[in-house]
Amino acid sequence: MNVTMETQEQLDYRRVAEAIHFFKLHFKAQPSLEEVAERVHLSPFHFQRMFKHWAGVTPKQFLQYLSVEHAKKILRDTRATLLDAAYETGLSSTGRLHDSFLKVEGMTPGEYKNGGMALTIHYRFAPSPFGPLIVASTAKGICYLAFADEGNEAAFKILKTQFPQASYRQQADGMQEEALGLFRHDWTQPGELRLHLKGTAFQIKVWEALLKIPMGSLATYADLAGHIEQPQACRAVASAVAHNPIAFLIPCHRVIRSTGEIGQYHWGSTRKQAIIGWEASRVYVV
Repeated sequence: MNVTMETQEQLDYRRVAEAIHFFKLHFKAQPSLEEVAERVHLSPFHFQRMFKHWAGVTPKQFLQYLSVEHAKKILRDTRATLLDAAYETGLSSTGRLHDSFLKVEGMTPGEYKNGGMALTIHYRFAPSPFGPLIVASTAKGICYLAFADEGNEAAFKILKTQFPQASYRQQADGMQEEALGLFRHDWTQPGELRLHLKGTAFQIKVWEALLKIPMGSLATYADLAGHIEQPQACRAVASAVAHNPIAFLIPCHRVIRSTGEIGQYHWGSTRKQAIIGWEASRVYVV
């Protein structure tokens, strides 16, 4: 029986995720530091220190970032110009992270039709602050990134369903390192990262629009539909967002409901909340 030891970073994330889930269930009661610390089996001192080290803010501040009112405020303040501003204004190096160096390339019609035949895909497993990952790349760029919650074998099987005719090698490469580097705290010197996407023309257009949402900001499906000049296509946009093959890099976690609610996420609403708060703490905390 193979036993994988949990890293300290993974343990911290698991505890943070459990704390966020507790906050969500008991939001109206505004639980104290002591209550949440007891929930994750830590002393208040150690929980505060671990949480501050992980997120850069205190548990109380983090809870504020995750609140529905915070989401509504972002929408209320930026909704009219959210995506246009990302195109037209000079944002900080953090805020324009994706726009500044992620390049998108769709697969050729032949590649798309034949399920990746003649493609060689390198893949690897890696930890992240939000749980274990599988990341895969072709010679043209990152083609897949997902959270491997069900284990390595199950994650690899899902990857193979995306490209059933491709050849696979469990091997790390430079593009994967660049992608995984986005989970580090210092994003002031990002390298160039290219994405090699398998999708319809409409899906790729929606995914490109997602890349224009600045870190720390949120958008609705209606915002995205308006940006791609198809305001009546909210349902189709939601479907394209749900089929995003590259977690975190293409930030579908930044899309919320028009009511201001966080909404669903392929890899869990608690993880979505954690990522939103983690990004917000790096944008809004001086």
